[in-house]
Amino acid sequence: MTTDAPLHGLRVLDLTRLLPGPLATLRLAELGADVLKIEEPGAGDGARAMMQAPADRASGIPSSFYRLVNRGKRETRLDLKSETGRTVLRALVRESHVLVESFRPGVMERLGLDYRSLAKVNPKLVYCAITGYGATGAFSQRPGHDLNYLAYAGVLDQIATADGTPVVPNIQIADLLGGALPAVTRILAALWQVSRGGDGAFVDVSMTHSIHVSNIVAQATLENADRGAPESLDELHAAHGLLNGGVPCYNVYRTADGRWLAVGALELKFWERLCRALGRPDWAARHWSLGQVIGGPDAVALTRELADHIATHRLSTWVELLEPRDCCVSPVLTVEEAREHVLFRPPSAKPHAGQEPGGDI
Repeated sequence: MTTDAPLHGLRVLDLTRLLPGPLATLRLAELGADVLKIEEPGAGDGARAMMQAPADRASGIPSSFYRLVNRGKRETRLDLKSETGRTVLRALVRESHVLVESFRPGVMERLGLDYRSLAKVNPKLVYCAITGYGATGAFSQRPGHDLNYLAYAGVLDQIATADGTPVVPNIQIADLLGGALPAVTRILAALWQVSRGGDGAFVDVSMTHSIHVSNIVAQATLENADRGAPESLDELHAAHGLLNGGVPCYNVYRTADGRWLAVGALELKFWERLCRALGRPDWAARHWSLGQVIGGPDAVALTRELADHIATHRLSTWVELLEPRDCCVSPVLTVEEAREHVLFRPPSAKPHAGQEPGGDI
């Protein structure tokens, strides 16, 4: 075993589909686990055809989406509705450490392949079920996708424009942070229990519940309101809170070429450096940590002043000036730009020649 593959020797059965489960097992595979992806005969995982490029379709190649989240896994087909398929799965379970599935609650039980049944085959098995609303409860049988889970969890309400209109994000927050990440964390915790001589475990991952408890800042703000700070209720809405547009030091600004600059100078030291770099040291004292009211008149006014200032130059000018100043400012990159950025290049790739810092503007 090497430090690059700490899960070498771990055998994982992946019965999941689409994104949350496959990403969870991908993370295990990246840590060295041997993951066997099991799909039903025929079309298999719906991700094979989702966002499939015409060229891939013509060549019979699964979509890039499928390939991205299932790389590094072995694959096989089993018809779990047949006795033969179920017998093969039980044999695989006997020799495996982890099984991950994402069927609606009750499906595996009807097949005789639920945790209670498979634990008789392998008492050390860690069985993880990733569902939208949990294995039990009034909502357990309801269908849903990422957007639904975010909506129920109070998270979509926090991703909104200045007028309060919810924004549909193009990153699947509940699938990733409410599904894949908790699944990996809890699987590893259960394996630790097994390694110390304990039995296996049933790991119940509800994406909605997991993302709900991850909505930390909004819940802290709500608790402040419960403790007698009524202004905290206003901060729960768009463009009012410390971390969602209510202060000039933590915001996004449009540049002269229609691009965007992200300013994350949340701490005073970073804000002071930014103000000096912008040639506006007089702004440094107007900071939330020095008494500026979050979402208040001065915060709104200074946000507009800073927006006007940033709008005078192109994004590249601001990046050249501010990136070297250690003031938590960064360009809002497109997906294509991010893919090519030096930050994400393999260590063996040569970085582009760095630019010299520009002068104050």
